Amino acid sequence: MFVDVAKIYVKAGDGGHGCVSFRREKYVPFGGPDGGDGGRGGDVIFKVDPNMRTLLDFKYQKKYEAQRGENGGTNNKFGKDGEDLIIKVPAGTVIKDAESGRIMADLVDEGQEFVVCKGGRGGRGNSRFATPTRQAPNFAEPGMPGEERWVTLELKLLADVGLIGFPNVGKSTILSMVTGAKPKIANYHFTTLTPNLGVVDMQGIKSFVLADIPGLIEGAHEGVGLGIDFLRHVERTKVLIHVIDASGIEGRDPIDDFYKINEELKLYSEKLSKKPQVVVANKCDIPGSEENVKRLREELSKHGIEVFEVSAATNKGLKEVMFYVSNMLDNIVEEKEDYEVYVPEEKRFTYTIRRDDDGSYVIEGSFVDRLLLSVNIYDSESLKYFHKALEKRGIIEELKKMGIQDGDLVRMNDFEFEFVE
Repeated sequence: MFVDVAKIYVKAGDGGHGCVSFRREKYVPFGGPDGGDGGRGGDVIFKVDPNMRTLLDFKYQKKYEAQRGENGGTNNKFGKDGEDLIIKVPAGTVIKDAESGRIMADLVDEGQEFVVCKGGRGGRGNSRFATPTRQAPNFAEPGMPGEERWVTLELKLLADVGLIGFPNVGKSTILSMVTGAKPKIANYHFTTLTPNLGVVDMQGIKSFVLADIPGLIEGAHEGVGLGIDFLRHVERTKVLIHVIDASGIEGRDPIDDFYKINEELKLYSEKLSKKPQVVVANKCDIPGSEENVKRLREELSKHGIEVFEVSAATNKGLKEVMFYVSNMLDNIVEEKEDYEVYVPEEKRFTYTIRRDDDGSYVIEGSFVDRLLLSVNIYDSESLKYFHKALEKRGIIEELKKMGIQDGDLVRMNDFEFEFVE
């Protein structure tokens, strides 16, 4: 099964918690703090695997989490860092932030890596909080949470040349004739349901990768037929071989077909419509095709587009097309795909202060959550650190500006205390 789009949840490992511990040794009745730091959480990393061809693996597994860091230990033992989670993807995978739709990374080279979520930092153990005036801190830091997000993976085939055109014009037959690929071929529309790749390797021709893109129809850029699902696979190609049925046996006009397909390319992407094209007038072994080929050449000469007369069924004219396209590739300067890189917002521990109906002051937010996890409210040294943290963050000053008075109640989650100047 060919899967080229997937949406998954990824989460880096949380940092391990710092340890609260004191030396307990013989002949050392009042040992100092020796709690170690927690380990760092593992990152989530996407890595290109040359053996993968689709995003099928992500159809069955949607959730990926890296290992959390171990908690710190006694005797100043640091917790072990969590292992990074490496997620393998095929070359050509574009990683997007699912919420904003912005591109985070475009992985095209073998072994290329991208850290999509960074692991949380480990919390500091109580030995880190010892000072000349605070010799027995009975508190430690909790580990920082790892980053998490939903991401969308899109696979865009890495092909030098793309075969485009209406359904049933002979694209798959051409691919099978000039490469070792064996696509499913039958005489009805949408035989090809997935893109197929092959390597053109003919004598006297510099080899290149050729992709058969499933047939486009009017409205493809809006999702009609199979169009929008596979138009993305044309985006990376350098040259387009536009296959047209010159016989007209299905009642369509070849010139009209040319303009309709190019209109779909333009509506999907202006850049795509400007890619160099070669037109292949196929099914020229069918009587009556000569007049259509003549008309095509006259019309497309206005655009400087070369028209080749071929018969994919008998292999007539295909080598000439491939030779011409190979020379075109040599003269094309590859442009690096330009896109606005997604920059994640810097996560900060924040808080808000509001006045409740009962007159108390309520302080909420991620800063409060983290601070309360660090504090042992039953320990005097820990409470001193708590007050200093509020003062350093500017919360005490902000409460004063809001008019707080001695004896007013302050509530932080489940913890309440009376304000004293």
